[in-house]
Amino acid sequence: MSTRRLTTAQALVAFLARQYTERDGRRHRLVGAMWGIFGHGNVAGIGQALVEHREDMPFLQGRNEQAMVHAAVGYARQSNRLSVHAVTTSIGPGATNLVTGAALATVNRLPVLLLPGDTFATRPADPVLQQLEVPGAGDVSVNDALRPVSAYFDRVTRPEALVPAALAAVRVLTDPAATGAVTLALPQDVQAEAYDWPEEFFAERVWRVRRPRPDAAELEAAARAVRAAERPLIVAGGGVHHSRAEDALARFAGATGIPVASTQAGKGSLLHDHPADVGGIGHTGTAAADGLARTADLVIGVGTRYTDFTTASSTLFARPGVRFVNLNITGFDAHKMAALPLVADAREGLEQLAAALGGHTVPAPYAQEYAALRADWDARVTAAYTPRGDGARPTQPQVLGVLDTLVTGDDILINAAGSLPGDLHKLWRTRSRDQYHVEYGYSCMGYEIPAAIGTALAAPGRPVWALVGDGTYLMNPTEIVTAVQEGVPVKLVVLQNHGYASIGGLSEAVGAERYGTAYRHRAPDGTYTGDPLPVDLAANAASLGMRVLRAHTIRDLREALAEARAATVPTCVYVETATADTVSGAPAAEAWWDVPVAETATRTAAVEAREEYDRQVAARRRHL
Repeated sequence: MSTRRLTTAQALVAFLARQYTERDGRRHRLVGAMWGIFGHGNVAGIGQALVEHREDMPFLQGRNEQAMVHAAVGYARQSNRLSVHAVTTSIGPGATNLVTGAALATVNRLPVLLLPGDTFATRPADPVLQQLEVPGAGDVSVNDALRPVSAYFDRVTRPEALVPAALAAVRVLTDPAATGAVTLALPQDVQAEAYDWPEEFFAERVWRVRRPRPDAAELEAAARAVRAAERPLIVAGGGVHHSRAEDALARFAGATGIPVASTQAGKGSLLHDHPADVGGIGHTGTAAADGLARTADLVIGVGTRYTDFTTASSTLFARPGVRFVNLNITGFDAHKMAALPLVADAREGLEQLAAALGGHTVPAPYAQEYAALRADWDARVTAAYTPRGDGARPTQPQVLGVLDTLVTGDDILINAAGSLPGDLHKLWRTRSRDQYHVEYGYSCMGYEIPAAIGTALAAPGRPVWALVGDGTYLMNPTEIVTAVQEGVPVKLVVLQNHGYASIGGLSEAVGAERYGTAYRHRAPDGTYTGDPLPVDLAANAASLGMRVLRAHTIRDLREALAEARAATVPTCVYVETATADTVSGAPAAEAWWDVPVAETATRTAAVEAREEYDRQVAARRRHL
C-alpha cells in the first residue's frame, strides 16, 4: 500500500482540500477556507500545516474566535450548506470562545467545522498550561464544553484515529438532516506527530447531498388533508432555502392558491410581490399572516421547526380541530405539532404534493380574503416607512424605508438581535430568495458584522449590509479589522438608540420597568437614568479602519446609504434614530410571546403585567 508521511495536522488539511459536495449535478468544494487565530495549542500543528499546504487551503485571519464561527456560518448559509469554512483555535480561552458560535450553528442547522487544539494526549506534564483539572475524570478538557452544542464531536488522541474521525465529520457536515457544528478536538502533541498515511485517504471524495422523496403513503395522506381543508396556510421555514425549493413553492402556491407565511429563517421563500405571500408569521409577524393562522383549519409546515416565536408560544393556531402536515427532511421536525409527517426534501416534497393534488385550489372567497389582508398590511408598511419630511431624524422603520428605495434583488441584509429582527420580519419587502438573512434561531448579538464578511466571501460582488444596534455593535466589532484587511466591502449600518432598546421595551411589558437596559450615567438615586453615555460608535468604527458616513436626517441618510452601496471599501453609515409610539416605531406585535412574569410582587407595574400574562397564557394549547 502506498503511503505518505505527514503530521496529523498536515494530513487533515490535505484531506479537507480534496472533499467536495454535489447536488443537482453541480460540484462544490466542501471547505472553502480556514479561519484561524494561533496560540501554543495549534500554531505548531494546524498553523504549520497551513503553511505547508497554503496552495491547497486558503487562510483567513480572524480577531475573535466566536466571530470566526459567525463568519463561517454566514458563508455556509449563503452557500446553501454545500460549502463550509473551518475554524482553528488554540486550547484554552480560544477553544471555549467557540462555544457560542457552535451553538448558533447547530441551532440553525448550519455546517461549520471547528478544529480547536487540545491538551497533550501523552500527558508529558500534568497539568500543562490551560489544562482543566477534573479530579474525577482525567480525560476531560475545556473542549468538552463543545459536546452539547456540536452535531458531531470527536477527540483525535492518536494519528491513525484521524481517518475515521475525519470521514465521520464530513459525513455530518454534508448531511442535510443532521448537520450543524462539527468539532474535532486536536491534542497539540498529536497534531505535530508524523504518521504513514494511506494514499487513499487523500483521494478526491464527492459527497452527494441527498434529496429524499416522500413515502407514498405519507404523500397520499398529506394530499387528502389538503383537499379536505377550506382554510389551509403554508408556513415556510429555512428548509425551503436550504433545499433551493423557492421556485417549487412559488409554483405550488400559484397552482393551489394556498397563502404562504414565513418564519424568520424562511422569509424570502416567496418574494414580497407574489400574490400568495402574506408575510412573516408569529410574534414578529404581520397582521395578515397571524390572522390567517388563527383561523386556519390546516397548517402545512415546509422546512420549519416551529419555534415559540412562530407559534406565538403555542397560542397562534387557535381554531378547534386544526391539523398539521409537516414536510421536513428531518423526521424529528416532521412529527412536531402531532402532524401528518411528510419526511422528504422540501423541493421534492412540494413537487410531488402538487402532482398528487391534481389541480386542487382553495375556495375563491378565501383567496379574496387574504388578498385584502395583504393589501391592508402593505399600506401599514408604507405608513411606517414614510417620514414626516427630509429634515426629520429617522425612526428605525424609516431607516428601513429609505434602504428599501435603494436596494435591488442583489442586496443581502444581515441581522440577528435587538428590535430589528421584529421590524424586518414585519416590514421588509424581500426582492430575492437570499436577500433576507436574519439569524433568529439563536438571535446572537455580535453575529452581524462577521456574518456579513462570510456572506460577502460566498457572494462576491453583491452588496452585503450588516444592520446593527448600538448594543449589538459593542458586543463584537472586531472583525471590522478583518473586513479592512481583506478588502471585503461590507456595508455596516449602526443605529444608535443608547442601550438595549428591544429588551427595554420587553422589560417594561413584563413589569421590570426597563431596569438596567439603558446606556446612561447613574442618576443620584443610583439608577441608570442619567444622561446618555458619550459613546461615539462612528469614531470607533473609523478607528478600526472603516470609512464612516454620519446621517442626522432622512436626507443625510438617503445620501449616505446610496454612497455606502456604491462603495468598494468597508463603509459604515451611523444614524441616531428617533423613537415613536413604541420602541422602534413599527406596528405592535400581532401575537403573544411567553416571557414569564413574577407571580408575586409589590410594584404596580409587575402586578399589572402578571394579570396580562395570566390572560394570555390561558389561550395556550398543545396540539395532540
